[in-house]
Amino acid sequence: MGSLETYDMENQQLLKYIHVVKNDELMSDVQVGMLRMFLGNVGQVLLGTRLCLLLLVVPLAFLAKCFDFGSPWIFALSLIGLTPLAERVSFLTEQITYFTGPTVGGLLNATCGNATELIIALFALHQRKIHVLKYSLLGSIISNLLLVLGSSLLCGGIANLDKEQRYDRKQVDANSLLLLLGILCQILPILFRFGGLEAPNAASSSVLEMSRASSIVMLIAYAAYIFFQLKSHSRVFESQEEEENDEEVKEEKPVIGFCSAFVWLVIMTVIIAILSEYVVGTIEVASDTWGISVSFISIILLPIVGNAAEHAGSIIFAYKNKLDISLGVAMGSATQISTFLVPLCVIVAWIMGIPMSLDFGLLQTGCLAFSILLTALTLQDGSSHYLKGLILCLAYVVIGACFFVQRVPSNQSHAYDLGIQLFSEKLGISSR
Repeated sequence: MGSLETYDMENQQLLKYIHVVKNDELMSDVQVGMLRMFLGNVGQVLLGTRLCLLLLVVPLAFLAKCFDFGSPWIFALSLIGLTPLAERVSFLTEQITYFTGPTVGGLLNATCGNATELIIALFALHQRKIHVLKYSLLGSIISNLLLVLGSSLLCGGIANLDKEQRYDRKQVDANSLLLLLGILCQILPILFRFGGLEAPNAASSSVLEMSRASSIVMLIAYAAYIFFQLKSHSRVFESQEEEENDEEVKEEKPVIGFCSAFVWLVIMTVIIAILSEYVVGTIEVASDTWGISVSFISIILLPIVGNAAEHAGSIIFAYKNKLDISLGVAMGSATQISTFLVPLCVIVAWIMGIPMSLDFGLLQTGCLAFSILLTALTLQDGSSHYLKGLILCLAYVVIGACFFVQRVPSNQSHAYDLGIQLFSEKLGISSR
C-alpha cells in the first residue's frame, strides 16, 4: 500500500510539473507573439514610409528645445518633423477606416485629414497669434487648390498623354459651391471695413458680430455637406470603382489592427501637438532672423508641410489616371478648411473671449478668391490635361512670390484684430 501511495504522489507531482511547464510555454508563446506584433507595428508605422528618415528630425527638435539651440533651429526642426508625422496620421486613419465602415470612416477622415492645420490653429489661437492662425488656414486652402491640385493635374497629364483624363463634375460642383460660400463670408467683413458706411468703432462691432453669425452658417453648410457626401448622395463621391475593380482585383486589407492603429494615432497626434506649439512659439523670431515675412512662412511653408500627405497621395492617384480621387483629396481638404476649420476657430475664439473676425485682409482674401475662381474655371468641362495643372502651379508661384516680397512687421500684421479686441474690451462684446 505504501509503495502504491508513493507512486500516486509521484504521478500527481509529475502532472503538476507538466501543467506548469505547459503554462510557462503558453505564456512565453503569448509574449513572443505580442513582441512580434509590436515589432511588426513599429515597422509598418515608422518604417513603412519613404519619409521615415525625416522621423529622425523629431527627437532633434525635442533636443533643440530642451538645450535651447535657438528659436530658428527649433522652428526649422519642428517644421521638418511635422511632414512625416502628417503623412503617418493619414496612414493610420486609413487603417482605422477598414474596421469602422464607410460612414464613420468618412467622418474620421474628415476630422484627421487636416489634423496638423487644426492643431497649429488652436495653439496660435491660445497664444493670441490670430494673424498666424488666419495665414496658415488661408494658405492651406490656396495650397490645396493650386499646388496640390495643380501638380496632380500636371503629373497626371504628362503620364497619360495618350489618354483622355476625365472626371465626374458633380463632386467638383458641390465643393465649388461651399468654397464660394466661404469666400463670400470672408469678403463681407472687408466690404464693411472699406465701405465707410459706419463709424470705425461701429464697423468693428458689426464685423465681429457678422463673422460669428457667418461662422455658424458655414458650420451648418458643412454639416449638410457631410450628410450629402456620406448619406443622401454618396454615389456622387464614389470613385470609378467598377473600372478600378477591372484593373485591380486584389483586395486591400489593413496591415495593423484597430487598437494598434488607434494607439499610434493618439501618440502621433500628441507629438504633432508638441511640435506645433514649438512652431507657433518660434515663428516670429525665425521670421526676423531669416528675414522672411511671417505671412510667407504661414501662407506658403506651413501649408506645404501640413498638406504633404495629401500632396503625395493626390499625385499618385492622378498618375494612375484616377482623377476623381485626386479631386476628392485636394478640393475636399480645401472645402473642409474653408467651411469647417475657419468658422470653428471663430467660434472657439468666441468661447475663449478672443475677438476673431473673418477679415483675413484685402490682399489675402483677394488671392483666395482668385484661386477659387481659377480652380472652378479650370475644372468646368470635366476633362483635364497637363496645361491646366501647369497654369494652377504657376498661379501658386505668383502668389508665393507676392507674399515673399511683402514686408509687414509682425506687430502690424494683426493690427485690425487688435483694434477689434480693444474696442470689444470697452463694450464687453468678447464676453457675450
